[in-house]
Amino acid sequence: MTEPVRLASRWTKVATAWLPFADAASADLPLGRLLRLALFQVSVGMAAVLLNGTLNRVMIVELSIPAWLVALMIAIPLLVAPFRALIGHRSDTHRSVLGWRRVPFIWFGTLMQFGGLAIMPFALLLLGRPEDVSLGVVASMLAFLLTGAGMHMTQTAGLALATDLAPEDKRPRAVALLYVMLLLGTMVAALAMGALLADFSPTRLVQVIQGAAVLTFALNLVALWKQEARGAALPPPSDTTPRFAELWRGFVAQGRTARLLAAIGIGAAGFAMQDALLEPYGGEILALSVGATTALTGAWAAGALAGFALSGRSLARGGDPLRLAGNGLVVGVSAFLMILFAAPFQSVALLFAGACAIGLGLGLFSVGTLIEAMGLARDEGAGLALGAWGAVQASCAGLAIALGGALRDLVSSLAAGGLFGGALGSPATGYAAVYGIEILLLLAGLVALGPLVNQNRERAFVATGPFGLREFPT
Repeated sequence: MTEPVRLASRWTKVATAWLPFADAASADLPLGRLLRLALFQVSVGMAAVLLNGTLNRVMIVELSIPAWLVALMIAIPLLVAPFRALIGHRSDTHRSVLGWRRVPFIWFGTLMQFGGLAIMPFALLLLGRPEDVSLGVVASMLAFLLTGAGMHMTQTAGLALATDLAPEDKRPRAVALLYVMLLLGTMVAALAMGALLADFSPTRLVQVIQGAAVLTFALNLVALWKQEARGAALPPPSDTTPRFAELWRGFVAQGRTARLLAAIGIGAAGFAMQDALLEPYGGEILALSVGATTALTGAWAAGALAGFALSGRSLARGGDPLRLAGNGLVVGVSAFLMILFAAPFQSVALLFAGACAIGLGLGLFSVGTLIEAMGLARDEGAGLALGAWGAVQASCAGLAIALGGALRDLVSSLAAGGLFGGALGSPATGYAAVYGIEILLLLAGLVALGPLVNQNRERAFVATGPFGLREFPT
């Protein structure tokens, strides 16, 4: 065995041992090729850091834009989320001139991401000029919409492409590995941007955004290179192909599917309502710098990555994915309690621990519900099932983000007016109201998941009998 081959073999063994879901690789889809495909997730994570971890803090604290307006901007891209199921279905059945199904959707999503990030610096410059604030708001909304829509399109078609390339028994774990790479990309991007913005200035922020736009284009180009064969395994066009509306009605008609999607929506809303507020909370209440609050996103991503690692171990030992999701909701409740107490104790450590715990809980919840959704994908098409999972999650998260920003402004205004008494007259009261509602939503998510866990136990019992299933969603 030559030295390069020996080193490659050793690297593969190390990656398989330490990287969650690295056993998703196969002879048809080696780990190196799968990780290269996952670069599109790195670009999505980088854009998410900008939208949810840096720009929201800059606009609320440095530019004094109302939190409800910033939350609305962040939520606008998620208006596209309900179309993720349609995008997934179209990528299942699309036949391009060059013979590709998934690549055109990923490519156009990349161009939209690039375009949104290219517009964003000019929008921020307009927001900084009092006479051009209205134009800046419109330009910012356009930039957020393009970037977010591109992220949704790229991610939906990219995950579907991964299911095409992976063998059937490896598909759920391949998709989960792509989400690990999303978290790694988010964590690295947050740390890098936090370091670059340690000495904050508008010029430096513009440079960071422009660099992210160029890097997005480069990463996605490398990710797509020679991944999907032209015309391979493409069924001939048929007049009897079911329409999207028919497939969707059949997909949600099952009581189990509808309840699962409801639980996903409630849990996603519970975790996401603070997305536009965590960094401003650190800046306004604990006086953290822009670089430090951006690092909060890194702590969140590190926690989510730990959640994926724990999920991989649990599922490898035959764990129930829905019990995993329930554990994530419980961790989320603890996380928001830590963040609530960070203000009265003026504890930066408690805030970072809470951010990390939010990521941990969300990682467990996302893997559990994703694996369960993959179990529904066998007969309906990977694009449709994954699109439905993403559509419900992102739509409910977007609505929660917008409501969270408005609620923070309303409660803070009432508290400043003395409605709640002197003890609750601080700006922290508005944030605390949002975190308290998130705790209630996560508890409601546990209630929604309960009956599904019991059904999973019955299915597992049937699977051990003489007519048992050949495989479980894991």
